[in-house]
Amino acid sequence: MKQISGNKLLVKALKEEGVEVLFGYPGACTIDISDELYKQNDIAVVLPRHEQALVHEADAYARTTGKVGVCLVTSGPGATNLVTGLATANYDSVPLVCFTGQVARHLIGNDAFQEVDIVGITRSITKYGVTVRNREDLGRIIKEAFYIARTGRPGPVLIDLPKDVMCELGSAEYPKNVNIRGYKPNTSVHIGQLKRAIKLLQKAKRPLFLAGGGVNIAGANEVFRQVVEKTNVPVITTVMGRGAIPTNHPLFIGNLGMHGAYAANMAVSECDLLFSIGTRFNDRITGKLHAFAPHAQIVHIDIDTASISRNIQVHIPIVADAKDAITKMAEYVEECSTKKWLAEIEAWKAEHPLTMRPNPKMSPLDIINEINTQFDEAILVTDVGQHQMLVAQYAEITEKKKLIMSGGLGTMGYGLPGAIGAKIGNPDTPVISVSGDGGMQMNIQELATAVLEELPIIACIFNNEYLGMVRQWQKLFYGKRYGMTNLRAGALSRRTDGAEYPEYTPDFVKLAESYGAKGIRVTRKQDIAAAFEEAKKNTKTPTIIEFIIDPEEMVYPMIKPGGTLEDMIMDC
Repeated sequence: MKQISGNKLLVKALKEEGVEVLFGYPGACTIDISDELYKQNDIAVVLPRHEQALVHEADAYARTTGKVGVCLVTSGPGATNLVTGLATANYDSVPLVCFTGQVARHLIGNDAFQEVDIVGITRSITKYGVTVRNREDLGRIIKEAFYIARTGRPGPVLIDLPKDVMCELGSAEYPKNVNIRGYKPNTSVHIGQLKRAIKLLQKAKRPLFLAGGGVNIAGANEVFRQVVEKTNVPVITTVMGRGAIPTNHPLFIGNLGMHGAYAANMAVSECDLLFSIGTRFNDRITGKLHAFAPHAQIVHIDIDTASISRNIQVHIPIVADAKDAITKMAEYVEECSTKKWLAEIEAWKAEHPLTMRPNPKMSPLDIINEINTQFDEAILVTDVGQHQMLVAQYAEITEKKKLIMSGGLGTMGYGLPGAIGAKIGNPDTPVISVSGDGGMQMNIQELATAVLEELPIIACIFNNEYLGMVRQWQKLFYGKRYGMTNLRAGALSRRTDGAEYPEYTPDFVKLAESYGAKGIRVTRKQDIAAAFEEAKKNTKTPTIIEFIIDPEEMVYPMIKPGGTLEDMIMDC
């Protein structure tokens, strides 16, 4: 039988797995793989400008296409630059397969040039990681990696490739099947448990659905909407679950948690049954654990056994894929008596509607409303900070509008590369990123990638000259001591002569133009619409729209640190 190198087998394996796009950055330990990729035309290779951005791009590609995102980086710093992106994908259950170069086997452990134990470094933030020690195992390991990444609770898998293993000749065969002892993802729904949960739902006086990111990951949105309408039970979502049901649906209350809607947080505090699907119950949605849903019995459906009863003790656990479970629910559920409960929720909405204080200057809400108006179909990608929470509160997410972000890890710098990955995976869908001026600068070098890949993304920058979310905490809880958050300060922050801070740097419009992108600066609310109209005319290049925002803009409601869902600061 013909023998081929490990490098050739890797490229063959990628084709067998249906990989269409690979995000890669080369180096000495992967140059032979780059050479093999150069010889083929089936897999598009995208060359970003930084490995951290590269993995975010693969991550967003995976989130928005449902396919496995694929990365290739070299050893040492190439591999360690993946760490933040791997942790981001791990928290948010994103299927990635990341290949890292490694020094030859005889050099491992000798502090060789660009050698790190990347499997050890990333063990706690990957679903699985392995160094390929034998050429004959390569095909099986790659096959298993793709299977592990996309099944069960999806997540990132790392395969470390020693250079000598990849040069070695071996079998050209790529396995057709996977059989991993000890890894058997649950693929069925326990009907008995599900029927118990549905019985509780039918009996409840104040039932509430809590939809997490698992509903979106499973693609269960349509069948979930059917169940909601059939039962007439109101819905709240986590930030990652936003869009599980269209945000304009009459039974959708809002997001819960630290920056959740008043009515949503009150509903959790007063419900008698919390029927939760695909959420980890992390601290950003629960507040103090002992006071979370104090009157409720809790049902928890999740694909990940380890997530059930880890933070919140539940009464009926159901380990299942969200779509499978909800599809089964649709067969059994009936309309619930929720008229009085829905009226109570409407009263909370009327008491404290989700809105921002009127501002004669341009506000973030003005910008988000314009996005809602101008785009019937879009993928919205946020960075992390105040703008992220505001988009999560006010952006309309429907069947044709998707929202993605770094939810669990809260990774600044995700927005721009995320938009690039989303656009590469969805070339016919408008893609809009929203970043703060801080997060935008963490991966702004990816403008080059967007220009060279001819990606007409619209990158919005909410420029308030501060690291806004930290500043908000400083304003509310630290006596307005704005330490380390003023992005204009620099050396002048250490002077006492009263000198004025310099102009903001960089000039985002000039910076965009230097990369070959379009740059627009908006300072007045009446110019917002025209800026988006102008950006939509660009069909081959990205557009940066810099919006000059009042630094005093805040995100409300907000839960006090260490507080309960009822300890909401509504405004100041």
